[in-house]
Amino acid sequence: MDRHRVVALVNAPQSPFELACAADVFATVRPGVPAHYAFQVCTERPGPLPTTVGYTMLVDAGLGALEQADTVVVPGWQPTGAEVSPAILDALRAAHRRGARVVSICTGAFVLARAGLLDGRRATTHWSRTAKLAADFPAVDVASDVLYVDHGDVATSAGSGAGIDLCLHLVRSDHGSAHAAEIARSMVLPPHREGSQLQYAVRPTPARTADESLAPLLDWATTQLHTPLTLDRLAERAKLSGRTLARRFTEQLGTSPGQWLLRQRLDAARVLLEQTDLPVEAIATRVGLASAVNLRRRFRAALGTTPGAYRRTFGERGERAERK
Repeated sequence: MDRHRVVALVNAPQSPFELACAADVFATVRPGVPAHYAFQVCTERPGPLPTTVGYTMLVDAGLGALEQADTVVVPGWQPTGAEVSPAILDALRAAHRRGARVVSICTGAFVLARAGLLDGRRATTHWSRTAKLAADFPAVDVASDVLYVDHGDVATSAGSGAGIDLCLHLVRSDHGSAHAAEIARSMVLPPHREGSQLQYAVRPTPARTADESLAPLLDWATTQLHTPLTLDRLAERAKLSGRTLARRFTEQLGTSPGQWLLRQRLDAARVLLEQTDLPVEAIATRVGLASAVNLRRRFRAALGTTPGAYRRTFGERGERAERK
């Protein structure tokens, strides 16, 4: 099968890290991990292109590369809110009309907004630039407290780290949770951060000691998904009161213990649906959702589909059959 073509549209001066967020997810060849994407970089005027860190990179493809793109990524734009040439805007609009997915990382959202692709839609950018995005583009519903927003055809992310989260989310949407987790694991990253997670802590807090980190509790909880994990049990394990634990979840993860647990259970269910032939009832038991009815209800509410439809789309046997 032809690979999904991802084209990054860069501009001088380009942030190398924001470009690398997309390149590492979509372009890096990893032993034992199927390569589903072809990656290319383009710019309006091919040739030497300055970066924000002092060196120049050579970009040999022009805007014509966008004509063949399945996904277009705008990895930041400097200076923030700068004018964008009509040629670039026309190329982005044409790619979107043709059916390409158009994605921004950090301040790349200003380019999508200038092209009119965010009008009447929810979008985000780096928290320090959300007020400017809202002021410059009043037709855009700017969310200042999320990591990314995905509408299917258009997606935006907050700062650079959130750009990686969005790229992994897109891989998960394209090829399933297990494949995205393999890429995240090779990048030494958490397999999944929800787009609705806060960009930063609700309020400044003193430097966190090892005893205050939730990491040990989270690691333990992910091995106990098949068991009842109430707030009281989690609090007892963490040697905290329920109120203190809930506050730390909000501060460190931007979500509640219950919502975090549900996401872990759904992610575990997705992997089992992709990699095994277990009945839905057995999967529900393994991930702590009690029954097939409950799993189906939670699955549809969170993902907009059923476990059976998800398995048909991302199951390894089904995927192999489609390739034949």
